[in-house]
Amino acid sequence: MQNKKFWKWRNEADSGSRELVINGVIAEESWLDDDVTPELFKAELNKKEGDITLWINSPGGDCIAASRIYSMLMDYKGNVTVKIDGMAASAASVIAMAGNEVLMAPTAMMMIHNPLTLAYGNAEEMERTIKVLDEVKQSIINAYEIKTSLSRARISKLMDEETWMNAKKAMELGFADGIIMRADEKADADDSYSFSRQRCEMEIINRLRDKKKPEGRRVDELMERLNLIRN
Repeated sequence: MQNKKFWKWRNEADSGSRELVINGVIAEESWLDDDVTPELFKAELNKKEGDITLWINSPGGDCIAASRIYSMLMDYKGNVTVKIDGMAASAASVIAMAGNEVLMAPTAMMMIHNPLTLAYGNAEEMERTIKVLDEVKQSIINAYEIKTSLSRARISKLMDEETWMNAKKAMELGFADGIIMRADEKADADDSYSFSRQRCEMEIINRLRDKKKPEGRRVDELMERLNLIRN
């Protein structure tokens, strides 16, 4: 059973947030007829309570496995934060959509595309396979639509084009919520805000000191604006 596992847990002994790592191809064998591996994943997921950080670096894999993992994570009672540090492509991108928050490293990539399969047989069997693929695509769009709120037509077109997204593009389209940053970078952002605020205050004060009144504005209006900024 160990060779079937494409995931691992970290910080299991800690009382804080657990970490789930999905690295590599999702499922060496399909979960379509597998009753054991999905139950193993579910048992490990629900072994403890609390928030989970899910790290993903995967090119994708079995869409059935991805669907079941997505459903289990959506049903999990704790908060799930997804962090993509390398790649979340194909089926891996579906799993990522289960996160309450999806963060990507500045260098990470996400890719979505139409489902693929191998088929053989006569024309009727080929047509049946095409219909199945269409339904699989619609089920994948369901997950993307819930996360991004994009129209189904827009998502379908993105899948047709095999869309690769860096962190910023994924955020623009709604597939990601933010970029993974160092802890000290947040402080820098706060300092930047404070600097911008001080700059605005100085600009207003300088206008008040000017002997000429600004065109179309009164001094008391500028004072009110300054007080609003300070408050």
